[in-house]
Amino acid sequence: MSRQVWKGSTLLNPEPPVLVSCGSPEKPNLITVGWTGTICTQPPMLSISVRPERYSHHLIQESGEFVVNLPTESLVRAIDWCGVKSGRDVDKFSAMHLTDSSSRSLTALKTASFLPRTASRMMSTMSMSVV
Repeated sequence: MSRQVWKGSTLLNPEPPVLVSCGSPEKPNLITVGWTGTICTQPPMLSISVRPERYSHHLIQESGEFVVNLPTESLVRAIDWCGVKSGRDVDKFSAMHLTDSSSRSLTALKTASFLPRTASRMMSTMSMSVV
């Protein structure tokens, strides 16, 4: 059998995409993230991967906060749609008829109120590039 080279993927750890809310109460945004995971359980830490070109990357860098909204079957369409639209151009909460509410632990953003969620403060960032 010849050697095969695969592009990066979630092959080793299949996971559902999540809907990450970020931004400010005046301009909340949602981004679909396929690369997320648990880093540590004590203290609880998770990771998300967002390309610098994405509108949400700047919002998260600026506030240092985001909320990971766990997917439910009823939100499959919203998760898919939010993954192909930019918050620069459209209010994703309104377009997908999602409700938002202030996060109790984070003051700078809103999140879809009916989703299971994890509020997060950015501890560190890592820039990844292929050399």
